[in-house]
Amino acid sequence: MRSRLDRFFQITQRHSTIPREVSAGLTIFGSMAYIMAVNPAVLAGAGLIRHDMVITTIAGAIAGTLLMALWVRLPIALAPAMSSNVLFAQVIVQQAHVSPATAFTVVLFSGLCFTLLPLTRLRLKIIQSFPPCIILGIQVAIGAFIARIGLISAGIAVPSTNGLGFASLSQPSVILALAGVMLCLLLQLLRIPAGLLITIMLLTVAGLFIPGSDGQPLTQLPAHLMDWPHYPIHMLAPFNFKEFFHHLGLLLPITLYILLSDFFDATGTMLTVTRQAGLCGTKERPDLDPRAFTADGVASVLGALLGTCTVSAYLESLTGAEAGGRTGLSALVVALLFAISCIFWPLITAIPALATAPVLIFVGIIMLSNLTELSNTLEDAFPPLCMLLLTVVTGNFMLALACSMLLYTAILLVRRAFCKVTPIIIGLDITFLCYMILQGQL
Repeated sequence: MRSRLDRFFQITQRHSTIPREVSAGLTIFGSMAYIMAVNPAVLAGAGLIRHDMVITTIAGAIAGTLLMALWVRLPIALAPAMSSNVLFAQVIVQQAHVSPATAFTVVLFSGLCFTLLPLTRLRLKIIQSFPPCIILGIQVAIGAFIARIGLISAGIAVPSTNGLGFASLSQPSVILALAGVMLCLLLQLLRIPAGLLITIMLLTVAGLFIPGSDGQPLTQLPAHLMDWPHYPIHMLAPFNFKEFFHHLGLLLPITLYILLSDFFDATGTMLTVTRQAGLCGTKERPDLDPRAFTADGVASVLGALLGTCTVSAYLESLTGAEAGGRTGLSALVVALLFAISCIFWPLITAIPALATAPVLIFVGIIMLSNLTELSNTLEDAFPPLCMLLLTVVTGNFMLALACSMLLYTAILLVRRAFCKVTPIIIGLDITFLCYMILQGQL
């Protein structure tokens, strides 16, 4: 068995060992296991049953990670993406006013497009022609959007006459949520493995002794801590093509955004992890295996079929590369651990929103740290900052993206930088302009 694993995953050839790969897999799982609690909590905002989302989240993570482990054989784990789940619940379902089935259709088409991109030269053209300042704006604006959702879910930000205000510090739940954010930061600074997961667990335990607004403890333990998983059959291929095409003008820009977001996030994540592992960016392997892009796209399609949001490569895989993971065996260990976790679904569903909200806030702030890459020139700095401000104030990320994209093109035209107004930019401008018109009619 050891020799078969060695040959299949090229463990010796990549200067690694089986114990090291297993250890790397355990490290990756510990750093990203929080998604089993956070993703269902976010998707519940779309009216989906939390227990169902726990099972589909785990299924999506297993399917995507196994694909990367056994076909591409890279130490990269996949799971429902933190940015796409917020867009799914808040933008597609709540702001676009469509059903979750239609939102899953959006995920399906974006995944299909992502799968086809590596088969053409279009992937390289997009990378070369897409404006870096808009990519930066997307990263920081979606980070602010995620943090905003976390602040509201935690009860730290509450409705007021001026929009949102700071909650009363006399409420124990608010103090606990703020402590959770500080704990996330502390564990990250101390480089404690699985820091976000530890934070969720500690806040869940604390919730047993702290009452909520209804006087009941924030954490309600289930009757059983473990049970056999029951897959929600109604969540298999939960699509509504009729409503999707009926609202195509409104949903097409969102589909394009999810495609572009997954494209750039996956590209950056996989390049970072493989370069850290010495599997890319070397004379022997100058480029990332094209199958990795295809696997990420197929994983999103599988995720939609299984009833979850966009499944993508996780940057937490970098912890495995730092621990010595060099092969797909690390990813295989992650997939197996996700499979084992599914028997603890009653305990996962008992995790209160207060325990997951600080993680949303922390992840959002980490994404905001990309502002260090902001350009010194006004024409490159203004669009991303405008996108960030509009997202924070209005809570409407897609309109903020549309306004910033059109503003960027206007700046290019004023500057007479016509060579930068590429066909891709023009196509996106037309699409987002149509989105703004249709959004205004709702």
